[in-house]
Amino acid sequence: MLSACLAFAAVAALVTITPGLDTMLVLRTTVAGGRRTGLLAAAGIASGLLCWGAASAAGLTALLAASRFAFDVLRIAGACYLVWLGGQALWRARRKAGAGGDAPEPDLSGAAAYRTGLVTNLLNPKIGVFYMSLLPQFLPAGAPVFGTSMLFAVIHIAEGLAWCALLVCAAGAARRTLARPSVKRRLQQVTGIAFIGFGLRLAAEH
Repeated sequence: MLSACLAFAAVAALVTITPGLDTMLVLRTTVAGGRRTGLLAAAGIASGLLCWGAASAAGLTALLAASRFAFDVLRIAGACYLVWLGGQALWRARRKAGAGGDAPEPDLSGAAAYRTGLVTNLLNPKIGVFYMSLLPQFLPAGAPVFGTSMLFAVIHIAEGLAWCALLVCAAGAARRTLARPSVKRRLQQVTGIAFIGFGLRLAAEH
């Protein structure tokens, strides 16, 4: 069991540190609202992963993979949500530019940060399929499927939280520079385009 856990942890660590939507979301949230909101966004992402891990362990993600309609509905919903987030970021950047970079930005609450992390994760069906395809490969012979799958999911979540904590610390340390109006506007534009790109890629995938 120990060797299986270590092997899975190594693979999950590589997946975790690969730059993607979660990295962009945590960095943007930290710059916009501070370390607390960044950590809450990471907690939302972790909660979504826990839901997907439980669904995979119970065999529910197999239904998602088998049903083209269910997968497509979730995929399109997730793509629309990401495009909406990206559009919001670009609109805020445009407002700031129109006001000389000094337009006030609504405070980002901890609840909103957590909700964004959770919903973004839950509306990504690729995570469910990822768990369904990856976890069984590391299950030792004779090990309980549900309990071991949940253990693997918890390992992945722990690694994700540790990585997000590092991102939050780094972004928090550089927040004074990143929060300058011109830099923040540029960051909003970059993250807005990135979110829209993630959304369009999710919509185009099958």
